Amino acid sequence: MKLLLDTHIWLWSLQEPRRLGKRVQHELRDPTNEFWLSPISTWEALTLNSKGRIRLRGNLEEWVALSTAPFHEAPLTHEIALAARQLPLSHQDPANRFLAATALVLGLTLVTADAGLLGLGEIATLGNR
Repeated sequence: MKLLLDTHIWLWSLQEPRRLGKRVQHELRDPTNEFWLSPISTWEALTLNSKGRIRLRGNLEEWVALSTAPFHEAPLTHEIALAARQLPLSHQDPANRFLAATALVLGLTLVTADAGLLGLGEIATLGNR
């Protein structure tokens, strides 16, 4: 599977792996899967850190380099921006819109615990249960 990690799933995998469900843990350990991360998640993590909602330790440039190294970097394209605007989501969170659109356009499975992103029909999702 080609898995795009939602920001919280990525951060939990780094800092609080016990919060990950058994299926998600299994898939994250499976070497046959491809793991993807959007730069939107990096931006979101850095924003949460600057607001004091999470704590990223050490030099931020080094943290970003180390924590993103195992992932394919999902591109942020004009097609993804258009899809993000057109998605029929009930909330307007731009990060969630971009992540869902990235999964849709690139044919990735979005790994998330966000109920608002699960079961979106044409977007493949893997719930953290």
